[in-house]
Amino acid sequence: MGVVLQIDKSSPFIGSLLVSQYVKKDFQLTIEWGKQNLVTTEGATFSTASSICRYLTRLAPGLCLYGNSAVEKTEVDYWLQFASEKLSCDSEFDNALLYLDRTLGSASYLVGAALTLADLSVWAALRVSAAWCNAVAARRVSSGTLNWFNLIASQAEVTEAIALLPGLKVTPTEQAKKEGQRDEGKFVDLPGAEKGNVVVRFPPEASGFLHIGHAKAALLNQYYQTTFDGKLIMRFDDTNPEKEKADFEKVILEDVKMLEIVPNVYSHTSDFFDRIAELCEKLLRDGKAYVDDSPAELMKQERDAREESKHRNNPVEKNCEMWREMVKGSGYGQECCVRAKIDMKSDNGALRDPVIFRCKTDEHVKTGFRYKVYPTYDFACPIVDSLEGVTHALRTTEYHDRDDQYHWFINALGLRQVHIWEYARLNMMNTVLSKRKLTWFVSEGLVDGWDDPRMPTVRGVLRKGMTVDGLKQFIVAQGGSRSVVMMEWDKIWAFNKKVIDPVAARFTALEKEGVVPVYVAQAEVSKKMTAKHPKNAEVGEKAVWMGPNILIDAADADTLEDGQVVTFINWGNLRIVSVTRRADGKVEKVTAELNLENTDYKRTSKLTWLADLNEAPLVPTVCVAFDNLISKAVLAKDDDWKSYISRDTRHETVMLGDPELRNLKKGEIIQLQRRGYYICDEPHAPVSRYTGKASPCVLFYIPDGKEMPQPTGTKGSSAAKATESKKETKGRTAKAEVSSKASSGASTAELYALVGSQGEKVRKLKSKKADKVRLLYIEATAINRQYYGLACKVVSFECLNLQTCNSRFVPDHLAAQLFSDRL
Repeated sequence: MGVVLQIDKSSPFIGSLLVSQYVKKDFQLTIEWGKQNLVTTEGATFSTASSICRYLTRLAPGLCLYGNSAVEKTEVDYWLQFASEKLSCDSEFDNALLYLDRTLGSASYLVGAALTLADLSVWAALRVSAAWCNAVAARRVSSGTLNWFNLIASQAEVTEAIALLPGLKVTPTEQAKKEGQRDEGKFVDLPGAEKGNVVVRFPPEASGFLHIGHAKAALLNQYYQTTFDGKLIMRFDDTNPEKEKADFEKVILEDVKMLEIVPNVYSHTSDFFDRIAELCEKLLRDGKAYVDDSPAELMKQERDAREESKHRNNPVEKNCEMWREMVKGSGYGQECCVRAKIDMKSDNGALRDPVIFRCKTDEHVKTGFRYKVYPTYDFACPIVDSLEGVTHALRTTEYHDRDDQYHWFINALGLRQVHIWEYARLNMMNTVLSKRKLTWFVSEGLVDGWDDPRMPTVRGVLRKGMTVDGLKQFIVAQGGSRSVVMMEWDKIWAFNKKVIDPVAARFTALEKEGVVPVYVAQAEVSKKMTAKHPKNAEVGEKAVWMGPNILIDAADADTLEDGQVVTFINWGNLRIVSVTRRADGKVEKVTAELNLENTDYKRTSKLTWLADLNEAPLVPTVCVAFDNLISKAVLAKDDDWKSYISRDTRHETVMLGDPELRNLKKGEIIQLQRRGYYICDEPHAPVSRYTGKASPCVLFYIPDGKEMPQPTGTKGSSAAKATESKKETKGRTAKAEVSSKASSGASTAELYALVGSQGEKVRKLKSKKADKVRLLYIEATAINRQYYGLACKVVSFECLNLQTCNSRFVPDHLAAQLFSDRL
């Protein structure tokens, strides 16, 4: 039987081509290149990637590409859907990649112990995915997934298939090795871009501090500058003398330096004021612009109603006369503006005769009182872009409606064309980025200034512990996506954690309130040197002091019992002799004895501690955690944003710090063991001769994309308050969800009892056949009918807990399919 596989030359189904190289040995297969992807046989036509792959695979059952059992075939079907939906959707890709990383963490193939159609389909989807290239470039792909990807790529049949594809000869990872650098070509899709000839610009207005949104714009431009060996112009948009201030220019230049951005050229729009005015006069003479003295409100009404101004058809002479009044800054001139004559009937409001020049008599920060007329940003931008040699103007999608206007000015003035490249602006949850609103926070004293860690300014996030590398990785990961989404701060901080975790020195600090003394019999005062980082010797060493008197957190002390063996981190195992409690049940003191010869650390609790010694006095420390200034995740247009302002957003905890904290420098990032990452905002200072007091070491908590860690059993601490609102927002109170959604069935206690029972069954069956595990899923489906919502989630992912039982017969995704009620 002969089969003809047609492949679209412009948009080939790579998965189909891969499968064809495997199955062609079992039957006669002809590949034809055309304008569509399809297989036609026996009166049936298959035109989707999944259906073509399934059909070809079933023609060669001996290869077992479709799996060896019913369960494996079901898994293959899932991965086909996963490849066509999850991996092909920008908004789903990150979660899909995490799931893929988890699946391939301890397996060589997606299904079973051999290559299947699942591997080929998923590999093909990644092979042409820009998001995959971004993830590889940003080093966000696990070693397991990369090894799997390279394993599939090394197959002879895969190599042959790729060789047939024009323009897809080399994989992103292969290209990176070949060029000795990260391959991010898929990330960059600039029209007409040529190596060495790309010129981009970053044009901030000197009216405030740069915020996180500006940082994305600046870093994207820098990215293209370096990728294409091009040029970056740093241009101040100073077209409005009312807003610009010299102080802000200095601040912005400092912010750009903090972001490690080095422009090739610095300029101002005002450098071109004379030329822009000449081009305005040209439009007036050519009848493509006119001067209008209509009041602003009337002008707005006419534009909304698409009605022409009475001055639209002014003679050229009258327009020029009115223009001269504007240039002089006369009383009448100040009532006038110049408007481009485009199309008052257009559906695009940006084309309804926009204002391009207005009269202002304010002093300009750079030119003083030399000019009385100033161009609008929309008019000046395309002109200066063209004159400065900009090849690609990066603009957020909110400017999309103005793109036609931009090109109209270029064409009407006969200037060199500039490519516009759009990307999505950065929108953050629980955040406002308006300069006006941020200024209000500062002026009202709700923050300590523009560099307050609660502010979304460049200075604020860097002071809070964000690294430039972490920010860059996040921006690169977002790439050139045009999808406008609300981003959680957790995502940025998760990228940052990858940067700081390998280099952050580990230290210890205890909450001063309620600290519990521990007397260790037979312990002598001594110290030893140990690594500051358990996996990075380059970070250096620190001194760990030991002695008979040590301190631990009250929350940890509350968990101790007589006779218990506990691991004291960086010391060893100690046996708890006695725990003395007060009348209220709180621990007053603990007595312990050395048990260092016992090196079994796997089954012991781990505690952080500090020695209470005169030889190594503890450092007074204050740990500060911050909450969001805005309590609502996403503000609607009609929301009164001031009604969602959080007032209590700074939470301080007085600590007793490791003696080593005495040497911390401002800006140094560390990890307090079992408490998270911190940046030193104020170093410890010894007793002052003027105040007679020592200044504590002030540490700001650095989020890491997860909830702020707390010592065992901690309740009500001031640091814990910083995460309470976040927990409420995300609805993580599982018991409340269970009780509300499972109200029609048994009680919550009965539900958890049933969960435990099911879990025990799974553990007993972990080494048995797939069918028995599948029966448990069917049984769990019955539970789903009785306990829906979150209850079924508990059953499917806690009760069945396939990660714990190491079963690969029926993975999480099959459970997700069996349970139709999802959160």
